[in-house]
Amino acid sequence: MNWDQVEGKWKQLGGKVREKWGKLTDDDLQVIAGTRDQLVGRIQERYGIAKEEAQKQADAFVKELNEGEPTSKTFSTRH
Repeated sequence: MNWDQVEGKWKQLGGKVREKWGKLTDDDLQVIAGTRDQLVGRIQERYGIAKEEAQKQADAFVKELNEGEPTSKTFSTRH
């Protein structure tokens, strides 16, 4: 999953975002709307961390989403 896909699925991912960053409010989630820069800024603001750390956390979040998705479909060979 890339950031374009995150943006497109933002409403569905809201629960996972709140699990990861519980200090983000519903209003924050609406403002962020799946935009990486907005997410990084809100993480910085709410958690008082450096931009670089917030970027690492945001990118790690997307990587975790990718690990949860099947990378290829498995087809049965039985007929």
